[in-house]
Amino acid sequence: MPRILMVDDDPNIIKILEHSLVNEGIDFVSVSNGLEALEKIERESFDLVLLDIVMPGIDGYETFQRLRTISGIPVIILTSKDSEVDIITGLRMGVDDYQIKPFSPMELTLRIKAVLRRTENKSDSEAETISAGNLEICKDNHMVKIEGEKIELTPKEFDLLWVLASRPEQVFTKLQILALVWQSTYFGDENTVMVHIRRLREKIEEDPSQPKYIKTVWGIGYKFVVD
Repeated sequence: MPRILMVDDDPNIIKILEHSLVNEGIDFVSVSNGLEALEKIERESFDLVLLDIVMPGIDGYETFQRLRTISGIPVIILTSKDSEVDIITGLRMGVDDYQIKPFSPMELTLRIKAVLRRTENKSDSEAETISAGNLEICKDNHMVKIEGEKIELTPKEFDLLWVLASRPEQVFTKLQILALVWQSTYFGDENTVMVHIRRLREKIEEDPSQPKYIKTVWGIGYKFVVD
């Protein structure tokens, strides 16, 4: 049974989510601040942490940084709907996923299960390699193969592909992609993302006009799909 630690100071959210996760067969534990969470993680074993950004005492960012000094446990950050900067900051720091508040307990449960599956399926020998259909992506040597044949990508094209493929089904806005791949949040650069997406599709998709892997989520951004 997976064991989840939620770090949030909103008792209503905790109560609703606890009911949802327990019904899914997930062991649920909650604390109200970062320091309490760190102490608990040092004493007990968890499979994933749900971490709110805005909390009393140390915030979610500092909690995450301290957490990474003692554990590599997967982390999903929780952030308010209009705080894309929280999402960008969290992704840059290395969190595994994010959930925007207010959220559907069912949606968050699905995200939790997806992260747990990725963690369970990732062994040390394959941690830097992603396989999807006839596509193989190797981070160590920046190599991409389709049906065993090497595909030449530019460094930015590879970085873009890795960001998307390493978090399948997660939707990224153009601004988030800019922050992660180009280290930029300048809105005028969003066309750069579109151009690189088009070039990447031309190289890895059998039919770029009907992409199998890199899907457009209209009005939001892009996601990588594993069939």
